[in-house]
Amino acid sequence: MPRQRDVGAQRELLSNAVWQVLADHGLPGLTLRAVAERAGCTTGLVMHTFPTKKALLLHARDLLYERTAVRADAAEAASADAEGALAAVLGQAIDLPHGHHDESRVWVGFLAAALADDALAERHRAANHSFVARIRRLVAACRPEWTDERLELTTKSLVALVEGLNVLAAADPAGYPAGLQQEALAKALTEL
Repeated sequence: MPRQRDVGAQRELLSNAVWQVLADHGLPGLTLRAVAERAGCTTGLVMHTFPTKKALLLHARDLLYERTAVRADAAEAASADAEGALAAVLGQAIDLPHGHHDESRVWVGFLAAALADDALAERHRAANHSFVARIRRLVAACRPEWTDERLELTTKSLVALVEGLNVLAAADPAGYPAGLQQEALAKALTEL
């Protein structure tokens, strides 16, 4: 009797391997062979699940979005009010205080790759629009009297702050330590 594959477990194994390769070697190091080595399987198994490098990249981008969305959902749900939720969601999005340095490095790699790849660019924009919509909803809950223009500017400013901190800290963690990131975010939220 032939063995039955656990497709879900295989995909999880390969997803973790893709993530580890990206965190360690960036997008240039993401190859079918590198994923297979990290997962302890054959390149044939990797190709069965992800037939091309682009399929690997798109899957990894989706995985990044899923991981960050789950954390944002949890941060928002654990907050007592809109202001606490806004601070918690933005706070978990900055890098070093929460140990998401690998995610920041992977995110920067995807951002760079998206400049030359329409499919990756579309995935990046969709994830960014989702995050912006969440932040806008929370800002509006904090300041319901604000105009749409003010909500838009404040939302994009806050998103740019946390994403900018991530990019800069990924390349220069000593220059953008946890305390500085937290202070910059606290200052922005105080001005809100």
